[in-house]
Amino acid sequence: MKPPFKITPRVVNLVSSISLILGRIESLTASVPGPKLRKENRIKTIKSTLAIEGNTFNEDVITAILENKKVIGNQREILEVKNVISLYEEIDRFKPEAIKSFLLAHSILMRDLVPSAGKFRNKNVGILKGKAIKHVAPKPLLVPELMTKLFAWIKKDKEIHFLIKSCVVHYEIEFIHPFEDGNGRMGRFWQTLILSEKAPIFKYLPIENVIEKNQSAYYNALEESDKLGDSTPFIEFMLNIILEAISVYDSETKGVVVTSKDRLAKARDHFKNKYFSRKDYMELFKSISSATASRDLKEGVSGKLLKIKGQKRLASYLFI
Repeated sequence: MKPPFKITPRVVNLVSSISLILGRIESLTASVPGPKLRKENRIKTIKSTLAIEGNTFNEDVITAILENKKVIGNQREILEVKNVISLYEEIDRFKPEAIKSFLLAHSILMRDLVPSAGKFRNKNVGILKGKAIKHVAPKPLLVPELMTKLFAWIKKDKEIHFLIKSCVVHYEIEFIHPFEDGNGRMGRFWQTLILSEKAPIFKYLPIENVIEKNQSAYYNALEESDKLGDSTPFIEFMLNIILEAISVYDSETKGVVVTSKDRLAKARDHFKNKYFSRKDYMELFKSISSATASRDLKEGVSGKLLKIKGQKRLASYLFI
């Protein structure tokens, strides 16, 4: 069953604007950020998705935890950070359309924080704004059926643009509130997962950081969609957030010098666990010469990033 939402002219314009920037980024061999920017953006993501839920740690503390340094502070907050780090580091293991993956992700996110980690809630829950109840989630008996229908739609629907679908799913997770705790973090993570399956660059964009900067508007968009009975206002809000995040990245990477390591990093995301030829590699990077492609692949093999099968023109490669 399709969740209720409308594709408005504003939605169409936002999708078009994002797609235009995304296409430009993906045409560049530098579309995967370097290690330093990847790390910085991951730290922003972790800090922001937790700060939205009340975690008080700043980026310096999160960096220290990420680097396995000793940190003095609230033990629950430290565990929250460690769990989110684990979750985002393992993003490639989850399947956007698989409810088992969804439950596994929650078990990692809330490990040792709640007894029900990885299990749907068995209690009634509501969302407070101050002292007022702003949202009463569906009864716990309805949660398994609602989530099953949502994931069936994720898998079955091939027509809705992935940018729109990711926003719809994010909203529906917040609306259903399937877990005792961690629903906001799961909604944001699952949107990132859906986006990154179609365009790997989204693994490295700190969308959560932009949400945190617009936190009041984020909750207002959720509330407005609740009142309306469909996710259209939230879709428009989140597409604006994505547009801002990808625009910042686009401006940050202009003029970046591209190296073989950059190309190999992008190729790893593209080919994943499949064998590919030099010709396939050159199809991915249309602006490089055959000599440059050969040098890149040779460097990958010597650096033990790649294993090679066959020789010369018949050679095929696989990322280790």
